[in-house]
Order: sequence, then C-alpha cells, then structure tokens
Amino acid sequence: MRAQLHLDVALVFGLQRKRLLQWFSEFRIQTRLLAAAALLISLMLASFTFWAINLIQEDARQSDQRFGMAVGRLLAENAAPLIAVDKYGELADFTRQFLDSNILYIIYVDPEGNSLYGTPFDSRTDSTDSRTDTTVARRFQVPATLPGKKQHSTPGGVVTDIFVEMEYVGQKLGVVMVGINPQANLVGRSELTRDVTIAVFVAVWIIAILGAVFNALNVTQPLKELAIGVRSIAQGNFHQRITLPYPGEIGELIGSFNVMAQRLQNYAEQNIEEITAEKARLETLIAAIADGAVLLDGSLRIVLVNPAALRILGWEARVSGTNILDQLPVGLRAEVEEPLDAVARGVLEQAECRTTIDNPRRTLRVLIAPVLAPRSDSLKGVVLTVQDLSKEAELNQAKSQFISNVSHELRTPLSSIKSFIETLFEYGDSLDEATKHDFLDTANKETDRLTRLVNDVLDLSRLESGREYHFEPVDLSQPIEQTLRTHQLTARENGIELKHGIAKNLPLVWGNYDLLQQVFANLVGNAIKFTPEGGRVVLKAESIQHENSIKVRVAIADNGIGISSEDQQKIFDRFYRVENKVHTLEGTGLGLSIVSNIIEKHHAKIFIDSEPGKGTTFWFDLPAFEESSCDLPLNKQ
Repeated sequence: MRAQLHLDVALVFGLQRKRLLQWFSEFRIQTRLLAAAALLISLMLASFTFWAINLIQEDARQSDQRFGMAVGRLLAENAAPLIAVDKYGELADFTRQFLDSNILYIIYVDPEGNSLYGTPFDSRTDSTDSRTDTTVARRFQVPATLPGKKQHSTPGGVVTDIFVEMEYVGQKLGVVMVGINPQANLVGRSELTRDVTIAVFVAVWIIAILGAVFNALNVTQPLKELAIGVRSIAQGNFHQRITLPYPGEIGELIGSFNVMAQRLQNYAEQNIEEITAEKARLETLIAAIADGAVLLDGSLRIVLVNPAALRILGWEARVSGTNILDQLPVGLRAEVEEPLDAVARGVLEQAECRTTIDNPRRTLRVLIAPVLAPRSDSLKGVVLTVQDLSKEAELNQAKSQFISNVSHELRTPLSSIKSFIETLFEYGDSLDEATKHDFLDTANKETDRLTRLVNDVLDLSRLESGREYHFEPVDLSQPIEQTLRTHQLTARENGIELKHGIAKNLPLVWGNYDLLQQVFANLVGNAIKFTPEGGRVVLKAESIQHENSIKVRVAIADNGIGISSEDQQKIFDRFYRVENKVHTLEGTGLGLSIVSNIIEKHHAKIFIDSEPGKGTTFWFDLPAFEESSCDLPLNKQ
C-alpha cells in the first residue's frame, strides 16, 4: 500500500513537472529573458538584504556593548563609594535610573562572586542604608580579565553581560554586571531594512512588468514583423516588405531589412531570367540531339527525357518522376541495372553496356555517367545516353554480306578462267582446235562477266560514295532511242520485239544523261533476258500531272516470266538474282540496286508491277524541267 502511494506521488510529481516545463516552453524569448532578469535582481537583492541585516545586527551588538561598558564604568565609579559605606538605599535609587529597554538588569557582585545588590531583582523598596537579602541569591562566574563580557541565551533572545571592576581607595569591592538586550534596536533596524527591501522588491517587479508591457507594445511588434519577413524571404518570397514605422535602432534594422529584400528580389529576378534562358537552351539542345538522353536524380527517378529517348525506348511523355528501372524493357534492364547502381553509389566513374532488344529488334548502346556538383563533387544525379545502333549494325552486316558476295562472285569466274587456261597451258598440244576454241570462248565470256561485275561494283560504289553528278535538262527521247539501238540486235537474236512509245511534245526532265542511260540499259537488258522468244519489250515515256507539278513517267514493260511477290520484296537488294531460281542467264545481281540508287538521286522512286507468267513493268516519275524550277536543288551526291 505504501509503495503504491509512493508510486502515485512520484507519478503526480512527474506529471506536474512535465506540465510546468511545457508551460514554460510556451513563453516567448522576451518573456523568458524578463523573468530571468527579474529573478536575478531578486536574488541579488535578497543576498544584499541578508548581508545588510547581519551587518546591522553585528553593528548593533557592538554599539550596545560599548554602551553597556560605558554604563558599567559609570556605575562602578559611582556605586563603589556607596557600597563601601553600605548605603544600598542610595545605590538602589541611583541604579534604577539606568534601567531601560536596552539594560535588562544591573547586579553588583563582591570579589567572591556573591550578589551584593541587583535591580530589578532586589526586593528593597525603601531608601534605608541597611543591607537586606535580595532576591538574587546565586554566585556569578566573574571573568578573569576585567572589564569583560559574556553572552547567554534567554527566552527573549541573546543577552550580553558586561563586567566592570569596582574599586574604592585602592580596595577592590567586586564588579558591577550590566545585562544588555540588543533586541529592541535590532528589531527596529531590521524592520526598517525589511520595509526598504520590500519596497525595492515591489519596485523591481513593477519595473519588470512595465518593461514587459513596453516591450510588448513597442519592441515585440516590430520584432514579430521582422521574424515574419525573414521567414517569408527564407521561403523564397523576395517581395516581402515591412512598412511598420519605428525610430531608433529597430527602425534602422527594418530599413536594412527592406533594402536587403529589394536586392534579393533584383538578384533573384536576374538569376531566374538567366537560369530560365539557360534551361531553355539546354532543353532545346538536348531535344535536338539524335541520341537519347535521360536525366535521373539520386533515387534513379526520371527528371528529364528528350524526344529521341522517348522514341528509342518507346516511352510516353508521362514517365517523368517514375523509377527508370520500372520503365526499361526487360532485356535492357537486365544489362543496365547493375552498372547503373554502381555509378549511382560512386563505385564506378562511368559505365557502358550494349544489348539487343525485340519488338522491334534493335541494337542499343547505353552510356552511364554521374552528374556531380561543380565544387563539392557530390553526386546530384545520373545521366544515361541511349544510342540506337540498329542502322549501324545493319550497315555492318550489309557490308560484310557485300564483301562476301563480291568475293564469291569474283571467285567463280576467276576459278573458271584459271581452270581453262591451266588446261590449255598443260594439255594444249594434245587438244584439237575445236576444244581449244571452246575453252578460249568460255574463258572470254567469263572474263566479260568478270568485267561486268567489276564495273557494276564500281558503279554502285560511286553512287554510294557521295560523288557529285551534274544535273541538267535532258530530252528522254535521246537516251531511250540510244538504248533501243544498243539492244535491238540482242532482241532480234532472241526473237523478241523491242519497241518504244514516246509521247509527242514530251517535256525535258531534270537529270543526268549518263545515269539515265544506265537505268534504261539495265532495265531493258533485264527485260530481254527474262522474256522468252516471241515476247515483247516496250519502253514508254509520257507526261502526267502530279499535284501542282508536271512529271514524266517512264515505264519498261515486258510479257516475260514475271516476278513473284516474294522476289519483289528483295529485287533491289545487292547481289539478289532472280535467275538463281528460274535457271536463266546469269547476272551480277547489282543491276537493279544500281537503278534504284540512280532513281533516288533524281528525287524519285522506282516501282514494280509483276505477275508470274504474265510479265513485269518497272516505272518511275521524273520531275519535268521548267524555267522557274532551275533553282531547285541539284542532287550532286
């Protein structure tokens, strides 16, 4: 039970202490300072009062003792003659005159310490000179050294006894003992000190209260305004001003605050304008680059992403603020996650990874680098540069395939030529003339084939190398007629009808004569090669209206074996030959690829319409030459 009571008391005391601390913590700093100042002044005054009372009491004791010593000497001098002749009545009358509030008693003691007479203890009331018994019947301990003093406690306080030796005509008659009570003077002086102290205390607290009121009315308000202003500026509101009029130092402080706020506002406006312009320039630059750029914060959340990255990664514009690992394709995330984490933790200075993703299939290269603060080198984020290397990969593959095809195509005729020449060299004497003629004819044809292949490779290389070509107005009837004359003999030998259909008043076209002549030659040659005996090949040209311009449509049509839809998708690829499937005459597989390149340089595109067993038509539209269009861009590549 007692333990429970102690526990309850401790809980109550702790709760009250907590409430008191919370109550004190709610005071403003000005109130706390004023309370601390008042408490300090009160403690100083209390200490001063305690010291003053002790000083006053000690001074009163010393004064009373000096007074008692003087009274004792006077009594000893006047009482000694009376005691010597036993005139105690006169002694009593003389002694009573000295009794007051400070002198409690006066006792005359003989040398043995016995009381001779004492007042107010003596019962003698008359003025006779005979000695009678007094009420004081005790022996007193006289100090060895006279004059002397002793102190003893009484119900009324501490009493000091003053001992003065009595001597008459060289005879020692004893001592006179005077009892001094300093309480009356002490009380009076202490009450005065107390009144003064109370007055000072009251004055201190009145001044403190008045100071608090003055502070609340005159100092606290501008300080509150300043605190609100500083807090507002700290939050970025540089338009904050204090309009409260106030003189003195606080007025100067308010004025300085307003000047500071104005300068911060001007500085912020200037910096914001510069930062905004710089940000716009950087965003424009980032948006214009072909590579994808993704800026991440320290938590790998997307801060900025340019359009190229959105296109390459297939993202939507709302990915900002999300974690990049949640947005990356599965295959790319597996490659990027570990190096990205290492760069973000500062383990790696930079990282690079390359991977191939599907849907659609692409080859991507990702460069990862940290974004560091200019001075502290602390990590502020991570930037990812995403490059789509799909075209480069395709070009590399096409290059490898081209080299492989060229090597294969060159090896075949060279091997054939070498084989026949070695046979002629080793067994020429044993071979008849007809066999030698066949061997030489085959070697000659293979040499022609090799020449055509080399020429086609060189032509295609020139077309793709960026060589400049001169464009001018061209009359298509001339290269068409020249092409027909060149292939007329071959067509008659194969039993094929070769004719043209050139419209009257055909406008000139803007192009290169030699390149167009090569296009007609390749297309007509292919048409004759894939058209059986008795077939027909027609080369036509007519003008058409295309939107707001005039174009010349050229078409090469035959009624030959045709081309399947599968082959039509690949017919313009390098080294792709339809004859590999139909087992007709051999070619280099570069003719249609050269044709496509030339037509593209004329800002046009070649098309094909074909059906197996019914024939094939190649056609394209060339821009007509007009006087007002002579400033059109000339494709010199």
